Amino acid sequence: MGLDPDPGRLPSHLTDALPLPEAVSRFCKDIVAATSDSAVAFKINFAFFEALGTHGYAAMGEVLDSIPADVLTIADAKRGDIGNSASFYARAVFDELGFDSITVSPYMGRDSVDPFLTREGTCAFVLARTSNPGSADFQQLMIQDRPLFETVAERVVAWGKESRGEAGLVVGATDAGDLESLRSILLDTPFLIPGVGAQGGSAEEVMRASGSGPVLINSSRAVIYASDGEDYAAAARESAELTRQRLGS
Repeated sequence: MGLDPDPGRLPSHLTDALPLPEAVSRFCKDIVAATSDSAVAFKINFAFFEALGTHGYAAMGEVLDSIPADVLTIADAKRGDIGNSASFYARAVFDELGFDSITVSPYMGRDSVDPFLTREGTCAFVLARTSNPGSADFQQLMIQDRPLFETVAERVVAWGKESRGEAGLVVGATDAGDLESLRSILLDTPFLIPGVGAQGGSAEEVMRASGSGPVLINSSRAVIYASDGEDYAAAARESAELTRQRLGS
């Protein structure tokens, strides 16, 4: 379950009655309460909270605290910086905020990823084949007769085998062929798969293409914005359950 609380799409009865950070917190906590028995993980998109400034960080903390302990948490922060900076990003996400996992950009190479692989029981989901339209600009460039995203994926998995933390990959749902290709060479790697629902990815196609390896399939907008009325939490629960059934879980 992706939590991407866009202020422009929140139910008006919340934004009319509460300051925006409080409305964001209330909205997300209600979604969590309504769907936590359907979702195995919640992916909190940092951008939507950071845009609210210091009050946004407080709101994110409240939402994070509301997630049951037996449900995984993903910091969708897409960090990627030189090793020293990356180590402090990792400290913030894992040690201070207490997330189970984080999304990471690999563009700067191994020293920018390694700090996120140092903690046992956590996972760094590294961007490999993403679902956005511009992903082809770099990820599908042919390098030595293979797409760059395959080389990135294999390198990341190799780094993970030498680390205490788990290395996973972000692989978008909108290209089932590339998803299937990656799974064929990385049988046991955890995949975080965004793009089911509003971005056009098919739950059935994703399950077929991802094979028997471990996957976390994310749906955000199609679930959390199932209704913009006072029934938003109930509508989100219904949408989450429908998605879960389509995934065969």
